[in-house]
Amino acid sequence: MNDDELIASARAAALKAYAPYSRFHVGCAIESVDGEVVTGANMENACYRLGICAEQSALTAAQHAFGLQKIMRVVVAGGGLGVDGLQGEHTVTPCGGCRQSILEAAHLSGTDIEILCASGDGQEVEQHSIHSLLPSGFGPNNLEDAG
Repeated sequence: MNDDELIASARAAALKAYAPYSRFHVGCAIESVDGEVVTGANMENACYRLGICAEQSALTAAQHAFGLQKIMRVVVAGGGLGVDGLQGEHTVTPCGGCRQSILEAAHLSGTDIEILCASGDGQEVEQHSIHSLLPSGFGPNNLEDAG
């Protein structure tokens, strides 16, 4: 899948978000090394801390579909809803917790997973790697002294 198709998948996933409180819809598309794609969207809850991010939703789908160790690319897009669908001019990056979860997949695969961050309208895109977004992340190697 090319970048535009993956961004379109993430934007389409955002339309399925449940975001009645923030009204900020986020979608995530994850592509495997074999070309499989899964998506997820944020889901809010009146008890705010029980909500889940789009990336967590998509990572769970990826684990079930092909395994975290096969993740090649992650695409995130988000914004408000308008009459023409998802809108917004600012790129959306994964939050700190989602960066940590993506890093876990990177440790499993031994790769520096690519992350595309798109605006709601899909016009602005930033390309990052998980290690550039979380340069000194905590991973399995940090637990080696646990015994």
